[in-house]
Amino acid sequence: MKNNRSLIDAINYRRSVRVYNKDKEIDTEIVKKCIQQATLAPNSSNMQLWEFHHVISKEIIDELAEACLGQSAATTAKQLVVVVVRKDLWKQRVKSHTTYLAKLFGIKTKAAYTKREKFALNYYKKIMPFAYSDFLGIFGYLKYLISWITGIFRPTYRQLRNSDMRVVAHKSAGLAAQTFMLSMAAENYDTCPMEGIDSLRIKKILNLPLSSEINMVISCGIRKPEGVYGERFRIPFESIYKQW
Repeated sequence: MKNNRSLIDAINYRRSVRVYNKDKEIDTEIVKKCIQQATLAPNSSNMQLWEFHHVISKEIIDELAEACLGQSAATTAKQLVVVVVRKDLWKQRVKSHTTYLAKLFGIKTKAAYTKREKFALNYYKKIMPFAYSDFLGIFGYLKYLISWITGIFRPTYRQLRNSDMRVVAHKSAGLAAQTFMLSMAAENYDTCPMEGIDSLRIKKILNLPLSSEINMVISCGIRKPEGVYGERFRIPFESIYKQW
């Protein structure tokens, strides 16, 4: 039975692997477990606006590899995980939260809720709909204008346009993707995140709605020595670290 790596060992072991060993298989259940661990990643307002499409079918992997522009990281992969942003599901996520909170707090009169409970309920019933609702981008710019006027007088949240909320959702998906890759590294499995993709073709292959967005495709397998392109290079830490 193989031992899992420690966190620091997993961080050091993880590399973007471009060529996988075709003779070495990986356990689908372990990959699934790593995806489950990825859902524990921090994400904006715990909205969890993501989906993870775990592809084990050789036929679909071949189709996706072509949509990944024929990258060797995709063509030699044993499995693929497509990380999908589902900002369009925000209403469903809000409903899930309010249902959960109602069960957690119990059915009460308004006066019986504590200040903290009222804030939690209002956060998902009022603030999240305000942040995510939009119509052709118009409402987003109106919210953006209001926030900047408010910001003249006090600190305020300003990223309220549709494009801003897309960034928020993709950042959360990226955190989950990194958690997945570190979980895979802890299992002695390899990955490669790919953004050089034809996102429209991928959505067609996976039968995803046009409102969804592909965050990245992550190939999975066990590395060949030539699959890692040299020693890891990083900009000197002193040049990017600022302490205040």
